[in-house]
Amino acid sequence: MSANSREAIMAAAKTAAQRHGYNGINFRSIGEAVGIKNASIYYHFASKAELGAAVAQRYWQDTASVLKGIRESNPDPIRCLEIYPSIFRASLEDGNRLCLSSFMAAEYEDLPEEVMHEVKAFADINVTWLTQMLVDAGPGSTESCEYRARAIYTAVAGAQLIARTRVDIGLFDELIRSYREVSLIPTSRA
Repeated sequence: MSANSREAIMAAAKTAAQRHGYNGINFRSIGEAVGIKNASIYYHFASKAELGAAVAQRYWQDTASVLKGIRESNPDPIRCLEIYPSIFRASLEDGNRLCLSSFMAAEYEDLPEEVMHEVKAFADINVTWLTQMLVDAGPGSTESCEYRARAIYTAVAGAQLIARTRVDIGLFDELIRSYREVSLIPTSRA
């Protein structure tokens, strides 16, 4: 089994999780999607929990890289905050998928501990990044910025969920505009 097989398995599991949540990670369907026997998946991942944790970990790490890239490319934190919802929009553009961590968070009580840990990490990296952008954007204590960052993260994830259920990316855009209009997501320095 090659590293390419491992990556293909993870990609298929990510797609399944974005469409159906943790419970959508099924070795048989992943094996069919990748073109290998489902038993061959065990060569790379000893269990569904191990595969789910690896996929969720990769997901938050990839998101952390995207957030870092946004910041490095944009010295203005307000511009960074303006770009932020596009990360969630991209999942909708890609087959009306939901953020993998949002989907798994909805299944939280049924997740194995190692998957729960990675789902929390996704929320944490988003809130930490948003907090830093808000702190950099203007006055306000770190505590108040973190409070607002949690609200932004939750609102953007919620907009994605509502848009997905309506199969309407325009609704996502409308909700994000409304968040800006009421100043949840800042559009200018405070």
